Amino acid sequence: MLIYNVTTKVTWAIHQDWLQWMQQVHIPEVMATGCFNRFQMVRLLETEDEDGPTYAVQYHADSHQQYDTYIEVHAPALRQSSMEKWGNQFISFRSLMEIVA
Repeated sequence: MLIYNVTTKVTWAIHQDWLQWMQQVHIPEVMATGCFNRFQMVRLLETEDEDGPTYAVQYHADSHQQYDTYIEVHAPALRQSSMEKWGNQFISFRSLMEIVA
């Protein structure tokens, strides 16, 4: 099983609206692709948050094929949608992890 992790730092100016959008719009859109079987969203603690809080969303995929399908077919449009809505008021980085135990 794989975990696709997206860590995002958002500005305080958009924080509440972004969080609501993530929970009500973006995460449901990602899950609707059928590429992931579950997710969890967490807020990072003990990090520098003067400019804004940092969150991570972890999407669980059963196979590398499901992850590849998401990245190749769905991710470009979803990332573009995020940029159009929030512009430069957030920054994200992504990582792929394999569950070993």
